[in-house]
Amino acid sequence: MQRLLHLFHIPVMGTGHSIDTPIRVAPFGISSVISIVDDVLIEKIRRFYCEKYNLLFVPIAKKEVDARAKRITAYLDTVHQIVHMKIEAIKKLSLLNENDKQKYFRMLPDESPLKSIYHKLLKVKDNIERKKLEEHLTEWILPGSIDVNIMAKVDTVNYDKNGTMLSEEFSDAKAALRGFANSCLSSSIVFSAGFNRSLYGYIAQFKDFYRDKSGDLRKKIILKVSDFRSALIQGKFLAMKGLEVSEYRIESGLNCGGHAFASQGYLLASIVDEFKKKKEELTNQIQPAILEFYKKMGWEYPESAMSHVPLITVQGGIGTSGEAKRLTKDLGCDATGWGSPFLLVPEATCVDEDTRALLMNAKKDDLYLSNASPLGVPFNNLRGTGSEEWTRRRAENGKPGSPCPKGFLVSNTEYSQKPICTASIEYQEQKVAEISKMPISDSEKNKLMNSTFEKVCLCQHLGNGALISLGIEPKGKRPQSICPGPNIVWFDREYSLEEMVDHIYGRGESLVSADRPHMFAQEVELYVNYFEKLIKTTELNTAGIKYLEKFKENLLNGIDYCLDIAKKETFPDENLQSIPELLSVQREKLHKLMSTVFEKVA
Repeated sequence: MQRLLHLFHIPVMGTGHSIDTPIRVAPFGISSVISIVDDVLIEKIRRFYCEKYNLLFVPIAKKEVDARAKRITAYLDTVHQIVHMKIEAIKKLSLLNENDKQKYFRMLPDESPLKSIYHKLLKVKDNIERKKLEEHLTEWILPGSIDVNIMAKVDTVNYDKNGTMLSEEFSDAKAALRGFANSCLSSSIVFSAGFNRSLYGYIAQFKDFYRDKSGDLRKKIILKVSDFRSALIQGKFLAMKGLEVSEYRIESGLNCGGHAFASQGYLLASIVDEFKKKKEELTNQIQPAILEFYKKMGWEYPESAMSHVPLITVQGGIGTSGEAKRLTKDLGCDATGWGSPFLLVPEATCVDEDTRALLMNAKKDDLYLSNASPLGVPFNNLRGTGSEEWTRRRAENGKPGSPCPKGFLVSNTEYSQKPICTASIEYQEQKVAEISKMPISDSEKNKLMNSTFEKVCLCQHLGNGALISLGIEPKGKRPQSICPGPNIVWFDREYSLEEMVDHIYGRGESLVSADRPHMFAQEVELYVNYFEKLIKTTELNTAGIKYLEKFKENLLNGIDYCLDIAKKETFPDENLQSIPELLSVQREKLHKLMSTVFEKVA
């Protein structure tokens, strides 16, 4: 079992909102995840922090060979250096004074052995014994993990300055992976948003992803997954190359931030339960292939690693300590991920003041699943952002679309052989011209136009909030986008880091109202609403109806499982009683929606 200082982590949030989160929270033992999609943003943030901490900054020009990977490596090494500077500074402090050293131990979970020693030290009066205890605790002050995230399918092919296609190793995802692999970090890379066989195969080129003689892995693999089958398939593929998955990170399909990858009606509680029941399969079916690979390569697989069991963690919509305990103490997860609530913690995330104010005042209807992403994947959005206003004004002024200086999300080839972005000026101008010539009514044209204009330049806008927050760029000229999960609506002010950590562990008064529905109930509502939209976009032929029926069946099975959970003993700060009432309403709505489908085809 891997040792965890904390029972939670802070997941990746956009390209910019967790870009420097490890610098902020890793010195307190809290693990977090940086997006390494945007090397242009990363280079700007690296310059800022090198200047702030008087570190040498040597610019890496975009035209340099392998610039993307080099920029990522340089930034991750800089983050590592700053975190360890902060850790060393904390170690030198006295535990007898109110300072960050005390804060480090105060924030640990109550069941932590280190926390117990800390409380003992505060009561000890003998100076010699107290000094020994403090020395022991100081030795155990370790940073949280500085992890990184790659959206596996965002793997654009790149070109040199002459327009010649570069070789496969210079694609976006592979260059980002190489940037992490070449860094000094001993941490994890999180692969999300799909299964990229070519990318996974490329991992095998880096020795740090394999165990050393002592059994350690310098670089670990975390897979963000939506179900057990996906986890097993990807785990087996990696195992054929001797690569181990250190953690399977389960995420709700809809009750999350960022891009939403809805399952076919499978609810988080049921998915987590399947992992609990089949956890041994993730070792028994995968480890033999790993051992065979090491044998084939003539490597010795360390005896100390034979008992390795991957961690199972879960994230998406968790809002109370009771829900976290449900997932860990009842459903068998090792830890939880808390994302969106940390957007309201300035000590943890990089959010500009205007956007944070929108988040604090957001109502339920202000948070919605949009079509803003150029990837064509539903995207969690917030109404009233600078990005939304800027995009709308351009369309109204007859200049739709955005410049596309980065091109990380280019994928469309409707109007060109070389992929372009659907949020770009180049694409939208041609799309508008095409729609204008269509032999359809004006209302239908407007509908198609609005659908086109909804696409947003996420490459730029998701990073702008960080640039504004750090004072690198002025507000007004940099439209900001943000992608919180629906759960953010229950948090309505700024919080300190310690306040949020205490909330996660159930220490003190809850930060959310007692009538907040359980996360499982909220997810059901999100899926039923999604099903309602799905009916409108699904062709009602034999295959379409079969898909909808299966979706409904899976959803009903998940509802039944949630109702079984509602009968169990409640954890403190867990609103189990909200589940039966809300699910009865959603079950009835689901049946009515399916009835309308049969009426349409009758």
